[in-house]
Amino acid sequence: MTWLHRGIVDLFNALAAWYYRRKFGAAARQLGRTPHLEDAGQRGFVAIEIDGLGYRYLRQAIRAGTMPYLARLITTRRMRLARWRCGLPSTTPASQAGILYGNNWDIPGFRWYDKRTGESIMCKLPGVVRAIQERVSEGRIGLLRGGSSYTNMFDGDARLALFTLSAMGRDRFFENVRGFGFLVLFALSPGRVLRVVGLSFWTWLVYVGKRAAAWLRARESVSHFTFLGPLLEIANNVVFREVTTFSVMMDIYRHMPAIYAAYTGYDEIAHHFGAGSTEALRALRSLDNQIRHIDRIRQTYTAREYDLYILSDHGMTSSVPFRVAFGLSLEQFLAERTGQEVHAGEGEGEDEGLAERRARFLVDEIRGLEARRRGPIPALLLQATRRRLEEELLAEALEAEWDLSRRGEIAVRSSGSLSHLYFEVTPRQMDLGEIALLYPQLLPDLVAHPGIGLVAGREGEQTVLTSKQGTLWIGPDGERLEGEHPLAGYE
Repeated sequence: MTWLHRGIVDLFNALAAWYYRRKFGAAARQLGRTPHLEDAGQRGFVAIEIDGLGYRYLRQAIRAGTMPYLARLITTRRMRLARWRCGLPSTTPASQAGILYGNNWDIPGFRWYDKRTGESIMCKLPGVVRAIQERVSEGRIGLLRGGSSYTNMFDGDARLALFTLSAMGRDRFFENVRGFGFLVLFALSPGRVLRVVGLSFWTWLVYVGKRAAAWLRARESVSHFTFLGPLLEIANNVVFREVTTFSVMMDIYRHMPAIYAAYTGYDEIAHHFGAGSTEALRALRSLDNQIRHIDRIRQTYTAREYDLYILSDHGMTSSVPFRVAFGLSLEQFLAERTGQEVHAGEGEGEDEGLAERRARFLVDEIRGLEARRRGPIPALLLQATRRRLEEELLAEALEAEWDLSRRGEIAVRSSGSLSHLYFEVTPRQMDLGEIALLYPQLLPDLVAHPGIGLVAGREGEQTVLTSKQGTLWIGPDGERLEGEHPLAGYE
């Protein structure tokens, strides 16, 4: 590179740094977020989590040209692509607890059952997630100490936690914005604001169009239109995403030492359409653009140097629900085989948990805005919107409480393709041998069923994994295998 080219590049970088400094400095003042000057000379990190994206589908997206910016980072060796195994259960609560606190002990899924109290634990409720965080963080320092957390379950000891379930109500994006400040924020990022408005309108049209198409195809069995539906589509696919990206960029200006932002759009779409579907890959294209914006300011504004990490908390495998494939639910199958009452928890996967989390975030932000609006019309509009959202959330909560109060002899709690069985004859965990004494044919029937790939349980100090091909015992003295390895054939 000649001295002239280098001079032009240096001038461009200086102008860009000046622009970012002026823009995000003004935004930070309007939002009441001061620069973080402690240890500003030390390197920080920005972690971007793509919820639910597995290695296989990331490679597929790169090959298909869906994520051109990320592909360029990899091909130019500015980033290295690596696999990691999140272990079992492959769900957001367990993975994020491990990432942010180094401890995910006793988080067996997205939902589980406490035999001692007869209660279901569901990781979409702020109080539940807060209690889990208090337990896993005991005696530990969170990864985000002094930093920022966006759209996460746990806050990792972050100083600022926005759209984070364990810190619900603690921080809001517009917490300190008053009157004229909204115009200032608009003037600072008119393109982003107009994009939010345009994409919101487009998302609403797509939502209504999909509902109409489904009704025309089916003419029946199409779930009723709810006020919550399009609002959550807009909130997740547009507002939360854009606010998160803007906040991460502003935090780089503010020299925050640790920044962790999760994007959930791909995960939700993949749950409904498949992990490698066209719709899911389309969500990754939009996310690739967010990564580009964040990385640009990271490289240009270097008051604090940042390492960039792009990761996923877990992957997923496309599958057919048990009841769709076999005409009855797992609970009905168990009831047939045991002759006992089997009660199930609310829902099966994580996607409905995402929807309720976003609804709670939206209500929280509206409540904050409502307290500061002047004039009867804006206040009434905000109040009406909040009350409508709260009514739908309350209806879901009452239904969930009714489910939780039921009692049976066997309880089933499912997190995607992982199902936990609880036998209420005793409050302690039962060995496989004890289960076989009560229900002699149950374990063989479970193993033989074409929709069940693996049965896992305990026998004394040993963990036992059984499939149609073989059985593996894992204990303090090592492993013992009979037949083929039960995990053979799984990646």
